[in-house]
This record gives sequence, C-alpha cells and structure tokens, in this order.
Amino acid sequence: MEQQNGWTDPSSGAAGPGGQPEPSTKGKIDDQPVGGDDTLSITTGKPDTGKRIVAAVIDCVIAAVLNMIPAIGGLVGAAYWLVRDGMEIDFMDRRSVGKKFMKLRPIRLDGQPMDITTSARRNWMFALGGLVWFLKYVWVIGWLLIVPVGLAALVLGLYELYRVLTDPQGRRLGDVMAGTKVIEVAD
Repeated sequence: MEQQNGWTDPSSGAAGPGGQPEPSTKGKIDDQPVGGDDTLSITTGKPDTGKRIVAAVIDCVIAAVLNMIPAIGGLVGAAYWLVRDGMEIDFMDRRSVGKKFMKLRPIRLDGQPMDITTSARRNWMFALGGLVWFLKYVWVIGWLLIVPVGLAALVLGLYELYRVLTDPQGRRLGDVMAGTKVIEVAD
C-alpha cells in the first residue's frame, strides 16, 4: 500500500512502492516525519494543550461569525466544523485555520492524508452547536430539538475537553472514532 504522508523508515530510509517511503515497522507514529514537506516533523508525546485550546477558540470564532448568516448560518457554521480538518485548500493545508495558526496538524494513524470524510468523523460532535443555531428557524420540530441537541453538544464538548486534558496522547473521542491524532509541526 502506497503511503500518502511520505514517511521514511528512520532505520533504513527505504522507499516503498511507487517511490514513496515505507513507514517504520518499529516504533510508533510519534517517531515518524509527516507530510511531503521536510519542514513538517512530529514532536514526540502529547501536543501542547494550550495550543489546542487556542486553535479551538479560533475555529469557534470562525464558526460563530458564519452562524450570523441569516437562516443558513447555523448550517454553514456546522459545515465548517465538519470539514475544517480535511479541506484541500492551500492556505489551510488539510487542517483548520486555528490549527494552521497554532502549528498543529491532525493526522490519520493509517498514514493516509486527512480528507473530508475523516474530518467529519472526527468533528461531528462540534457541528451539533451550529445545528442548534439552525433549529431555531425550523418551526415546532426544530424548537423541540433545540434543548436536547444543545445539551448533547455541551456534554460532548466537555467530554472532548476532558479527553484532550487526560489522554496520554491528547486523543479525544473524535480522534479515536476517526483513527487520528493531533501533532505539533514546524510549519
């Protein structure tokens, strides 16, 4: 299987099929460089929690601004949360704006590049908040769903924060569900 992240085996530097380097069979993902660009390197251990929180706040501000679009803002904000880590836009580089500014990167543990599907699996719980903003425009059914969906968003958000703070690698529920983790990078 061809590796998309351009990893090299630190012990041999051997390249895999198609000229792409093979991942090391020894050690953990923490021991690997990531990305096609040599400036990207993984720091070992848990990424800085403060950087992750600041990145989340930046993304929250972006989603809140998108939520202000009349009627559809909640859906647009929710869509940003869902796809923020998988968009193939040059300035974002398959990570959210907050992660880009804080020099963080979500990576897939299987070595494949981040994509929109993986991003949605990792971030669906945050999209619930944007959905609450949209539900106020849906008569009766929307109004009935605001409280349970808002409560679910709050509980899941707090649990995600708990996981970031307590997990040895800082992997939250979304990371476990999507097979990802967040790393610090040089750029």
